[in-house]
Amino acid sequence: MARRAPASIKEQSKKGKTFSFSALKTLPRFFKEIWRASPKLFVTNFVARLLTAISPVALLWVGKLIIDEVILQISLDQQDLTQLWTYVGIELGIAIIADLLNRLINLTDGLIGDLYSNASSEKIIRKTNELTLEQLEDPDFYDKLERARQQTSGRVGLMSASLSQIQSIISIGSLIAGLIYFEPLLIILLVLSIIPSFINEAKYSSHRYSVARSWTAERRELDYLRFIGANNQTAKEVKLFGLTDYIAARFRKLSGDYYEINKKLSLKQSIYGSLFNVLGILSYYGAYIFIIFKVISGTLSIGELTFLSGSFNRLRNNLQGFFSRFTAISESSLYLRDYFDFLDIEVTDEATVYTPIPAEIKEGFEIRNVHFGYAGSDLEVLKGINFKIRAGEKIAFVGQNGAGKTTLIKLILRFYEPTKGEILLDGINISKFNKQEYRKTFWSHISRFF
Repeated sequence: MARRAPASIKEQSKKGKTFSFSALKTLPRFFKEIWRASPKLFVTNFVARLLTAISPVALLWVGKLIIDEVILQISLDQQDLTQLWTYVGIELGIAIIADLLNRLINLTDGLIGDLYSNASSEKIIRKTNELTLEQLEDPDFYDKLERARQQTSGRVGLMSASLSQIQSIISIGSLIAGLIYFEPLLIILLVLSIIPSFINEAKYSSHRYSVARSWTAERRELDYLRFIGANNQTAKEVKLFGLTDYIAARFRKLSGDYYEINKKLSLKQSIYGSLFNVLGILSYYGAYIFIIFKVISGTLSIGELTFLSGSFNRLRNNLQGFFSRFTAISESSLYLRDYFDFLDIEVTDEATVYTPIPAEIKEGFEIRNVHFGYAGSDLEVLKGINFKIRAGEKIAFVGQNGAGKTTLIKLILRFYEPTKGEILLDGINISKFNKQEYRKTFWSHISRFF
């Protein structure tokens, strides 16, 4: 079979632009699966995140009160520090609670992640069992399985990132409210410092996915080459046939091509990201200078200076984190969509009424005018095969490689169906039997020899 060439970088880029945001539609279904993994842990995690989300603005506000109170007490002849120590105690309490909540979030993230990872892996295993051998041996179809299987840890990270977004939205909302209360103009500078970086991240995240998707088959080959090239199970054959140079050269060629594609994308992303980050830094210091002038003019107090500069800095960092996570979520959602696409593959419906399998085989098998060719190939492996295997008879299939011996066994075991002709057991077409019960009949006979 001819190897499918990976798409060019330009083709991958065009393809990637259509992918990212549409994949976010899979998130509601994703969270339903997480909820089923452990409702109690999910609720605990969510509540902890809600409480943690308001801690940044609370700490900044109490910090403002502390600074203003310190300045007030300095100006007084008779100092009363009761209010000041109350504010310090409140700030200490908020900091301790926030730390404990963050630890609780990390703990529940890990526990839910493990439960979900186990549940999703089990679903893939069970779905794979439902599929036909013909589907599993198809290269394009196997690529789907590989993409669904390889991102288990990525899906756990997606869960944590998605929940963090909810937490960030609340924190961002509270910080924005504080900025608007004192100085709405700072919001404009904030937008200028964040949006370009977000656009850059969104663009290149979709490109990275497109490259990874188009190279699924090649990455599988790289894993295979690693295995056979450095494994005690294959060492004898590799040494005997002198395959080391071939394996190493093939690995070097594939890995080198993949590296070059990733290098070009990484360089472009890094260059544009650096430029946009400089713009963000300039915007931040522009806001900082603006706040200083406001304090010097007497419009704002020292405490308000601390609150605004801290709020602007935290808000900028939160927004950067929010947009970075958003692009990472949109990228991970593409792999999540591969997972759900795999689970949603339709399995051919079989008859619900089956013919009972003979309790005792009396006549045996009859292979009657059987033809078979694999999907995607114009060549027939079997052409007009006719023979009988009588009950109790022992036979052996002998022939050259590629003659169709294994294919014939697959047909008898109903891993494939003949494209023409029929296979009879005691005069009954084996397609009328329940597949699982039919195969169990073979296993019951084979197990007697072990």
